[in-house]
Amino acid sequence: MNISSFTSDERAFLEPNNDIISTALVVIGFVVFAAILSKTFIAFNDNSQALEKYEQAAMIAQDIASYSPLQGSRNELISAEALDRIATPSMYTEEQYMFFHRFSANLDFYVEASTDDGNYQWIIEKGTSSHDGREIIAASVPVVIELGSNARCVPGTITVKIIQNRWN
Repeated sequence: MNISSFTSDERAFLEPNNDIISTALVVIGFVVFAAILSKTFIAFNDNSQALEKYEQAAMIAQDIASYSPLQGSRNELISAEALDRIATPSMYTEEQYMFFHRFSANLDFYVEASTDDGNYQWIIEKGTSSHDGREIIAASVPVVIELGSNARCVPGTITVKIIQNRWN
């Protein structure tokens, strides 16, 4: 039996040359569909994780705004003296340890407090953690900062910045 007689036989149900092309087109279409579906899922997952981290940062910022060791002469005020005490850049103190464990011991985050006019700024962080090349998700809440006495109160913000892990 000759192979040319097999391919030129008009009684055959399948033509091999047409099957190869149509099978290749179906496989290519399926691969493109799978790639698009995969990219969509990855983008959705990244966005949902970012939203979750933002919500965590917002909750921590709200908790810090009502944290009793930071309160001034009234409950709704944040004391600049307390911020000075806890934001010491020299070393990681026991007060800072208790501060970070109070809000979330398993998250890598730091806190920035500042007045809206930019004259005062405090950064509360765990030692000297590196932020290089890592994504940061932040949430802020408005507060009133008491500078010395309740007669000198200025508007400000507390910003919690959650640092994403390197492998995310």
